Amino acid sequence: MIRVASYNMRKAIGTDRRRLPARTIDVLREIGADVVALQEADRRFGARLSAIPHYLLDDQSDLRAVDFGVRPDGMGWHGNAILVRKSVEVIDRAVIHIPTLEPRGAVRADLRVRGQHIRVVGMHLDLSGLRRRRQARAIIAHLESLDGTLPTVLMGDLNEWSPEGGCLRDFADHYGFVPCGRSFHARRPVVALDRIMVSPDVTVEACGVHRSPAARLASDHLPIWATVEPQ
Repeated sequence: MIRVASYNMRKAIGTDRRRLPARTIDVLREIGADVVALQEADRRFGARLSAIPHYLLDDQSDLRAVDFGVRPDGMGWHGNAILVRKSVEVIDRAVIHIPTLEPRGAVRADLRVRGQHIRVVGMHLDLSGLRRRRQARAIIAHLESLDGTLPTVLMGDLNEWSPEGGCLRDFADHYGFVPCGRSFHARRPVVALDRIMVSPDVTVEACGVHRSPAARLASDHLPIWATVEPQ
């Protein structure tokens, strides 16, 4: 089994408006995932430094960031990052360019986790419904353009308030949605903005929303998780 998770970490700024990267790492340790898709992992302005210093992640967790070769002091691409356990082998990785007017993006990593191959996509989609649908189609097209297929997990903050419309319809033509639950707002979750989707060759054994006291304080989104088995 492989445990995956998605977390909009809000640049390590909690609902108390304090930026505490160590608190975000505490939440990541609680989740105990093999692979984590992060959103808002880098600061938005200036040098766009990683919101979690690399040395802190290395010293206080068993996770490391997949290197997409974008910025040496950042963690990902337009705030999207993929963390993996230090024992996980990264076979291939790429940034995914999507149509946008604001800093949005997606990232992909092909991984070997305890001998099992899996493809993971992390994303943070637009606030505009029309652009979200275009972005979803761009991500699907990117995956379809790759040589060969792998069991695939897509995760991220889709910013889709509709329970089944908008970009969800585009993804649903190709992937199944994992019923993790409502993740936003962390203090009182009312909507499932954060989603995990899987290809037909991935079995989902368990899933949920991580609702610890630390998670309710560390970001305005709660992390979501799933235990999956590639076929």
